[in-house]
Amino acid sequence: MNVAISPKAMDSESAPYRLLGGSDKVRALVETFYDVMSEREPVLARLHPCTLDGKVERGPRDRFALFLIGWLGGPDDYVAQHGHPRLRMRHNRVAVDTTMRDAWLRCMQAALDTHAITGPLREFLDKRFAEVADFMRNVEG
Repeated sequence: MNVAISPKAMDSESAPYRLLGGSDKVRALVETFYDVMSEREPVLARLHPCTLDGKVERGPRDRFALFLIGWLGGPDDYVAQHGHPRLRMRHNRVAVDTTMRDAWLRCMQAALDTHAITGPLREFLDKRFAEVADFMRNVEG
């Protein structure tokens, strides 16, 4: 789909949420993201509650899926259930440096690759995820 995406598109038919395919597709992306994290970035995965075999548990997966659905322009159920995301405050217990940021981005990029997300939508998502990941840094390095 050759649709230009901008932040103003978030309330329209061209919202990234709709372009990705809705809730089921976003949830599948999140599942892949955490599977990749559990497999390739165990240090990052262990910041979350994990199963005995090192996979990130269901709770963080469901919470991130709700957040991502709303962030991408879909239903804002995350806010209804958990309040304002306050991303930096909620992640303040973790020292987020460039190494952590880059590990998170590698997981998301692998998930996007797995789901064959390309073109303008991919460009938009890569840019936005990089901005948010960099915003989350709370220590030097």
